[in-house]
Amino acid sequence: MNARNCFRALLFGASLAVGDISLAADRPARAPVIAAPAPVASEWSFRFTPYGWAPSMNGTQTIRGRSAKVDASFIEVLERSDSLIGMMADVEIRNGPFALLGDVVWSKVGFSGDTVRTRSVAPGINASIGASVGLDVQMAIAEAGVAFEIAHYGSLAFDVIGGGRFWWQKADLSLDVTATLDIGDLQVVGGRAISRSGSVDWADPLVGGRIRYELAPGHQLSLRGDVGGFGVGSDFSWQAIAAYAWDFARYNNVTFSGVLGYRALYVDYAQGSGRQLYEFDMLQHGPVVGISARF
Repeated sequence: MNARNCFRALLFGASLAVGDISLAADRPARAPVIAAPAPVASEWSFRFTPYGWAPSMNGTQTIRGRSAKVDASFIEVLERSDSLIGMMADVEIRNGPFALLGDVVWSKVGFSGDTVRTRSVAPGINASIGASVGLDVQMAIAEAGVAFEIAHYGSLAFDVIGGGRFWWQKADLSLDVTATLDIGDLQVVGGRAISRSGSVDWADPLVGGRIRYELAPGHQLSLRGDVGGFGVGSDFSWQAIAAYAWDFARYNNVTFSGVLGYRALYVDYAQGSGRQLYEFDMLQHGPVVGISARF
């Protein structure tokens, strides 16, 4: 190629480059692509668990100074109770390490037969009470508290718990009318003397802890214990709960879980003296079955 042809080739290449630059300059600049922000997951979670509790009852119930010994397994409560109604529910609202806890139990239980036996009367009542023939107890227990996660190691978490437990009761103790029974302050109905407590209520502070362990994805074991009363309401109370939950369904961002466990609750409460003595010194313990909804 001679010098003239080389010069023409250079001019032709330069003209193409300039044309491409001018075309690029004429084209509108593209707007930068900005990715849409990912939705922020809510830090709040809510769990609601309606459940059934079938407790054995072992202890002493005293109404107007007359005492009855209760010793009934949960099977006997189910089979022999002449009235058995119960409503129970548990709730937990969590945000990070903090959680609000709540639990409500309402029951109406009637005992008769050899599950109820009389005991000695209170001081100030100078008579034997004969044989008791029945005990009916209506009871509501409401718990409210706060939990805080103090440690988390892999699948294992530890919570401390503080709160309160409110009790409401109404009980009737029916007794055989005998020649030695002091019925001056009792109501006689159909050959039975009935000792009625009226409404009795008190509130206990409580402190405790909980261990949560994830056995596998969707499977969790929970162990909880607390103590309360301290003479503020009752003289003393304690509670222990073990529960296993497993996820079995999910619908519209709601996860459903089955719950199996065991719960024990003890309280020793007394007020008044003599004919006005009311005492509930009772351990309730038995299996728990429920269904939990979490979202």
